[in-house]
Amino acid sequence: MRLVKEHSLLSTVYHFIIYYPVPSNITYIWNFGSLAGFCLVVQILTGIALAMHYTPNVDLAFISVEHIMRDVNYGWLLRYVHANGASMFFIVVYIHMFRGLYYGSYMYPREPLWCSGVIIFILMMAAGFIGYVLPWGQMSFWGATVITNLFSAIPVIGDEIVYWLWGGFSVDNPTLNKFFSLHYLIPFILAGVVIVHLIFLHEHGSNNPLGVRATLDQIPFTPYSTYKDLYSFILFLMFFGVFVYFMPNVLGHSDNYIPANPMVTPPHIVPEWYFLPFYAILRSIPNKLGGVIAMFGALLILLAVPFMVKSEVRSAVFRPIYKVLFWVFFFNCLILGWIGGNEVKFPFYELGQISTIFYFLYFIALLPICAKLEAYFWSEKFNAK
Repeated sequence: MRLVKEHSLLSTVYHFIIYYPVPSNITYIWNFGSLAGFCLVVQILTGIALAMHYTPNVDLAFISVEHIMRDVNYGWLLRYVHANGASMFFIVVYIHMFRGLYYGSYMYPREPLWCSGVIIFILMMAAGFIGYVLPWGQMSFWGATVITNLFSAIPVIGDEIVYWLWGGFSVDNPTLNKFFSLHYLIPFILAGVVIVHLIFLHEHGSNNPLGVRATLDQIPFTPYSTYKDLYSFILFLMFFGVFVYFMPNVLGHSDNYIPANPMVTPPHIVPEWYFLPFYAILRSIPNKLGGVIAMFGALLILLAVPFMVKSEVRSAVFRPIYKVLFWVFFFNCLILGWIGGNEVKFPFYELGQISTIFYFLYFIALLPICAKLEAYFWSEKFNAK
């Protein structure tokens, strides 16, 4: 114990992992934060191993992936863990974010914690999109073409941004090289932001299901929470293993097992499933620039949530109106994901527009109004007593 206190690094680890006080009433849904960190480590390690055998060249990229799958010892396992690990990462982070919204973990004094988490999410989106291009299949190539072309809608500098992303005048070898470099770099930047995220977490402590500031009813992180995390890890690995060993391609697209061909456009270009809600928002706006603004606005509005919504009561447990709104919003996001995977035609296009309007209305108007209504309701109730 004395050695730990004298050694700064050991002291930091001790306070982060062992001594860190947590509310005694947190549930298993709080374990998704540590699961997200585990997924990041898995992605970095498997990504480094795959990079040793991958060739970022338009003539060899697809073949190098097949070489990894067929010739490298356990290459198929590395690739399936990395490909499905991206989906697992997003599943865990989506649950983690919805939990934060439900229990009001973004409210004072945790605004920096929430904002750093949103930045992590945006970096994940960037890394996920860039990584999807690297196998250089049909959906990789055309997905890169469609998404990078969106930047051309930006006035004045749009075309220059597109040419910079491409490294030329079309999606080609310079694009693939640039994307490979960025895909290798972003996870390490992401890891740095995660450390900042943890520092903010330890500054103000974890939220809890009641949403109250529990400064007295706290217990050390170890062994109570570490055992709960271990149990969650075991269940998560079982869930992860089902996809890796029994249905490794179910979350991908079959067209990506066809080599990229600039002369043949797939009948329906769709991104990975975790991009579909934002893809639906993009397509719901008839104007190209408007669609780009709406798509990026759907991400950036998450940064503004802590500053738009003020409530004395955090948790939805004590907020009946907000609880209903939250579940409507949750199913609205599922509908957006479903619409994003369908063609742009009736009734999907019209449903996408309605769901997009509700998405922005939820943050801009409904949440602030809900907070004021509930504050008025509680004040009237207490005054009546």
